[in-house]
Amino acid sequence: MAGSGTPLAAKSARTTPGNYALKYAEWRFYRIQTLDSMLPMQDTVPASLGLIAGKGAYPLLLAESAKQHGVERLVAVAFKKETDPRIDALVDELHWLNLGHLSRLLDVFSASCVKHVVMAGQITPTRLFHVRMDTVMLELLKQLKHRNAETIFGALADRLRNIGIELLPASSFMAKHIPAAGLLSAREPTSMELSDIAIGIETARVTSGLDIGQTVVIKEGTILSVEAFEGTDAAIRRAGKLGGAGSVIVKIAKKGHDMRFDIPVIGERTMATLRKAKAGVLAIESGRCILLERERLIEKANTIGLSLIAVDPDEFGENG
Repeated sequence: MAGSGTPLAAKSARTTPGNYALKYAEWRFYRIQTLDSMLPMQDTVPASLGLIAGKGAYPLLLAESAKQHGVERLVAVAFKKETDPRIDALVDELHWLNLGHLSRLLDVFSASCVKHVVMAGQITPTRLFHVRMDTVMLELLKQLKHRNAETIFGALADRLRNIGIELLPASSFMAKHIPAAGLLSAREPTSMELSDIAIGIETARVTSGLDIGQTVVIKEGTILSVEAFEGTDAAIRRAGKLGGAGSVIVKIAKKGHDMRFDIPVIGERTMATLRKAKAGVLAIESGRCILLERERLIEKANTIGLSLIAVDPDEFGENG
C-alpha cells in the first residue's frame, strides 16, 4: 500500500523481464521517502542567491524553499511573457529581461555580488527561434556545434564561472518535492504496465543519452511517441491520438545528467495532459525528478485513476 511505514528494503537483485513483477511486489510496501540528503546543510546555504526564473510554479516553490532554508537575499532574473509575475513577492530583487539578452543577465548578477545562482523553470521551446539575441548570446551559440539544453546551459554556466559565480544544482532546496523509489498513488501498475515501464526505461536511456528527450510513451509493448524538442506534454498528446487511453509514460534523465539544469519536472500542466490523454501510468525516476506541489499531484493522480510510481532505472530496467 502506498505510503506505508515499512522502511525501504535492501535492493540487491537486478530487475529483469522475468522478475520485475516480483520486484514490484516488494516495492508496494515501501515507504515513500523525501531525499533530505539533497538539502544543503545550514552552514552551506549562501546568504545571497541568484535565481534564473523560467515559467511555471517551479521558480516560485524554489524561492519559497530557499528562504525557508536560510537564504537571506534572493536576486531573481525573470523573462517577459514567460515567468509568473507572482515571483515578485517572493524575492528581494527582481529584474525583468527579454529572452536572449545574456549580457544583461550577466551584468545583473555581477552587480548584485551573488556568488551562487540556480536555474528553475522552463522557457517555451518555440520562442527560442523567434527572439532577438544580443551579441553575447549570439557568440555563445556560434561556438556550439550541437545546440541542446546541456550544451547551451553548460556554456552559460561557464560564463557565470568566468565572473566568479557558481551555478548550483537545479534540485537545490527542492528535496521534499523529489521522491525516492516506490508507489506514490493508490493504484498499482498492472503486469502489462510494468512490462511497458521496463521497455520505456530501456528506450529512454537511449533517447535521453542522445539528448533527444527524456520521455517515452508506450502501450502494450508498442512505443507510441518519444519526446523531442516540443516537450513532454506534446509527446503525451501525440501518443494519446495514436494509441488512445491506457498509455504508460516513462520520464528519466540520462546517465551522467548535469543536475544544474534541465532536470525532469512534473507539474499540474502535465497532470492535466495525462488526464486528457487518459493515460494509465506515469513512471518517473526516483531521486532525479521534481514533483511540483507533490501532494496535490498525487491527489489528482488518485482522482483520475493514474498509477504514479518513482523507479530506480538501475534496479528496475536492466537485464542481468
